[in-house]
Amino acid sequence: MIVVTGAAGFVGSGLVSKLNDIGIKRIIIVDDFSNDEKEHNLVGKKYIKRIDRTEFIDWFKEHGEEVKFIYHIGARTDTTEFDKEIFDRLNLNYSKDIWRYATQYGIPLVYASSAATYGLGEHGYDDNHRLVNELKPLNAYGDSKNDFDKWVLTQPIKPPFWAGLKFFNVYGPNEYHKGRMASVVLHAYRQITRTGELKLFRSHNEKYDDGEQKRDFIYIKDVLNICIFLMEKRPESGLYNVGSGRARTFKSLAVNTFHAMNREVEISYIDTPADIRDKYQYFTEAKINKLISAGYTEGFHTLEQGVEDYVENYLMDGKYL
Repeated sequence: MIVVTGAAGFVGSGLVSKLNDIGIKRIIIVDDFSNDEKEHNLVGKKYIKRIDRTEFIDWFKEHGEEVKFIYHIGARTDTTEFDKEIFDRLNLNYSKDIWRYATQYGIPLVYASSAATYGLGEHGYDDNHRLVNELKPLNAYGDSKNDFDKWVLTQPIKPPFWAGLKFFNVYGPNEYHKGRMASVVLHAYRQITRTGELKLFRSHNEKYDDGEQKRDFIYIKDVLNICIFLMEKRPESGLYNVGSGRARTFKSLAVNTFHAMNREVEISYIDTPADIRDKYQYFTEAKINKLISAGYTEGFHTLEQGVEDYVENYLMDGKYL
């Protein structure tokens, strides 16, 4: 059987759907199932058991021999949370426990790291292991992810295959429950639907015009293809950037959202809140050479293709993946 933690969340529920699509239904799903809104993500999914995240480690101790592969996607992902103890407990130490039992039982493990580990990108966006100790995340969430990456790289005994996935800006269906942490595409769609226009942050960096701030946006369907590739092919273990490899502007994302909605483009700019200006990323772009060299050949949705699919096939009808 396969374990998916964070299975009721954005990426996790998409992964359960993808596993079902390729014929895998013996899945243990793990999450905090108290959020009723996330239950919509699981409708129609096939799995054999759901386990609350507080009970999973004890279950894992008892049933590790039955598990063939683990996707540890669950995490506290709120970048506005500042309580380090929460992240130490839910992201760092919980992940260490999963790693230890995966190692003990010889189970391949793919876990969610984050591009938040790169901070302002002072050292670039290269998933080279030698750079991990130099990275300076901008918040407690990024610190927790980088702390686990650093810990993993020091372990003398590891699972037979492992991969830490540094997710960049993922967007797509099943993120309806994420509130302010949802993608810009979802926020744009909702704001355009409500007001007919979209407000973006003004640039406070003379190197960038308003709306020309850039991110590496990656569509959820590409993320899921990469997850399946790693399970099936099991290339060299290590940290892998999961981005499109091409930075695009927020203005481009906005324009494509208007077009997908068949609306006239109406964009205005507001000041970036003063309390986050010194931590605002003006550019991110995943270096994906390692993933490509590992044999990944599926390609990626362009921003145009991804936004169109998301808006027309999911957002307009409130559908789920």
